[in-house]
Amino acid sequence: MKAKIYDLISSLIGNWSDATQCGVLIVISGVLMSGQLVIVRFIGEGISVFEIILFRALFGLLAVSGLIIRGAGTYLRPNRPGLAVLCGALAFLASTFFYLAATELPVADITAIHFVRPVFAAVVAAVVLREVLRGSRIFAIIAGVVGAAIIVRPGLVEVNIGVLFVLGAVAVQSWNPINRKLLSKSDHPDTVAVWNVLTILPLAAATSYFFWTTPTWEQVGWMALIGVLEIANQRILGRAYQRGDAIVVVILHYTRLPIAALLGFLVLSEFPDIWVWIGGAIIAAASIYLTMQERNTGNG
Repeated sequence: MKAKIYDLISSLIGNWSDATQCGVLIVISGVLMSGQLVIVRFIGEGISVFEIILFRALFGLLAVSGLIIRGAGTYLRPNRPGLAVLCGALAFLASTFFYLAATELPVADITAIHFVRPVFAAVVAAVVLREVLRGSRIFAIIAGVVGAAIIVRPGLVEVNIGVLFVLGAVAVQSWNPINRKLLSKSDHPDTVAVWNVLTILPLAAATSYFFWTTPTWEQVGWMALIGVLEIANQRILGRAYQRGDAIVVVILHYTRLPIAALLGFLVLSEFPDIWVWIGGAIIAAASIYLTMQERNTGNG
């Protein structure tokens, strides 16, 4: 079924330019990601996020089972198993924080705060990789903090714990690109995908045990849909990166705010206030500026 979906998309946009295809795929990815958060927000009060992640991982296992069967020697035996497991554990933590945030915050608010991820990545690179904090990075970090502060407005409104969950997810996600870069030097890219699922599955099963609520068939259906959306999102996002430059992909990612706002409004009757748009715009501008400066530095 997934192959038919991708064939349908390819037949519709296959003759378009790479940049246009990239844009369409990023928009589709934004719908799929926002759709996951909307579903979690919809069912999150009746079932734990750990169960949601567990069912998502089960469907992920089905998706990578073909890879495992065809290349067990390659995908099940990473050259750096500790690092592969660490990537999966961090992915589990990020998903946990994200889904917990979805039970507390409107979807558009989560999306806007998540824009600060490239800024976090610059801080991690400076601390872990000892990369120099040039003027552009310092400016982007300050602007990102200002944008996040405008959204959260500490001292003016009560800070929702969901904000901390989003920032926790961003902080965890900022480490994984470094780990993936190290893994890519010794292992096949699909090894990371396989071990993400193999690591998340037991972690989600263990944590679900303590918060288990037997789901209804309706909830199982919604969680199955989350799994399908996540699998499709990862595949489509990978194709978007193949068709567009990094700066194009970064810029297009910011279409997720209006997409999230629209889905939140249509499904949950939620709409972000003006401060979310202002803060999100500042963070987006800072991230785009940082990405462009990094590209220019790399080309120089």
